[in-house]
Parts: sequence; structure tokens; C-alpha cells
Amino acid sequence: MSDYSIADLRLNYTRQQLIETNVAPDPFQQFQAWFDEALQANIVEPNAMTLATVGADGLPSARMVLLKGVDAQGFVFYTNYESRKAQDLAANPAAVLVFWWAPLERQVRIEGRVEKVSATETETYFHSRPRASQLGAWASDQSRVIPDREFLEHRLQQLTEQYQDQTIPRPDFWGGYRVIPTQIEFWQGRPSRLHDRLLYRRETDHWAIARLSP
Repeated sequence: MSDYSIADLRLNYTRQQLIETNVAPDPFQQFQAWFDEALQANIVEPNAMTLATVGADGLPSARMVLLKGVDAQGFVFYTNYESRKAQDLAANPAAVLVFWWAPLERQVRIEGRVEKVSATETETYFHSRPRASQLGAWASDQSRVIPDREFLEHRLQQLTEQYQDQTIPRPDFWGGYRVIPTQIEFWQGRPSRLHDRLLYRRETDHWAIARLSP
């Protein structure tokens, strides 16, 4: 056993504050401002986010995915449409996204409904990816059991030879999802665990902002 106590691991957050008078009235503008600061802070993969879903069996599941687009409509990521996350979303088209930017002591939590992006949007993104990533989309039967690593590498080699000097078509089973938020929470670490939490909640024609107790 280790000679330290996990319960004793703690950090006192002191870097910044989050005040209502200093935030954008629109959560997408606020997210973009924070995301730009995460980029400037040289955080590794600032677009990495936890995606939480719930399946038809009522059991939750979470995994890390990469944000690949954000606009006034929502937050976009791409995946295999036959994966576990896709099966969850087919049964329950709602999700939660969480960004954690430790060097800035910040977290963003997004809740909303989910829908597939258009085929045109998916095509455009797929063909912007590195060729190896395009082949990888074909090679992986995501979330399914395979015999070993060699099986996967052999499949990739076959595809590399098959599409040599050719445009790689997008698989029908691969595409994007957009999380359309109903609420977005911005969390800033503060001393004594009295953190700042501002919640944007979508109303009929505007975003309402409320402060949550830490």
C-alpha cells in the first residue's frame, strides 16, 4: 500500500474569480472566452471533454471525446454510430459534457439534448481529417470485442492497400452529433472550497444567469 492518504490530497484554488458583472450575457461567448484562455495557457488538448450518456437499461456511461466544433447551435463531436455512446444516444438523446482545465482551475458543464449533424457537415469534417484517421474510422468496429491488437493492425493494413492513391469514402456508420444545451455551468475554483458557480439556463428567448452555492 502507498504511504499517503488519498483523502489528504487537496489543492487550495486561488487563481481567479467568476463574478456576474464580468461574464458575457451569452454562454457561448463566455465559453469561447474561456476556451481561448485555455489555448493561451497551452493546456494539452483543451477540447477534450467527458461525454456522459444513459443507455436504454438506465445505466450511465462516460468517456473522453474531443470537441470538434462549437457555434450558437451547440457543441459537436464525431464518433462511430454503432458505438456504445451512439446506442445510448439512440435510446436517450440527451447528454452531459464536462471540460476540466486544471491549470486555470476551471470546469464547464453542459447539459442538453443531442441530435446528429447533417450529412454535409459530417462529410466536410471527415475529409478534413488526416488520412490515417480516416482509415482508422473504417478499421474500428468501435466498442466491439476483437481477438487481439494484431487483428486491428491487419485490418488497417488491408484498408491502406485498398484505398492507396484513392479518396477514402466516409463510412455510413461514422458521423457527428451536436449537443444543444439547455443549461451551461461555469465553475471557477476559489479558496476554502467556496467556489464560484454561474449557471446559464435557457429560457424562451434568452439565457438566465444564476449563482449556485458551491
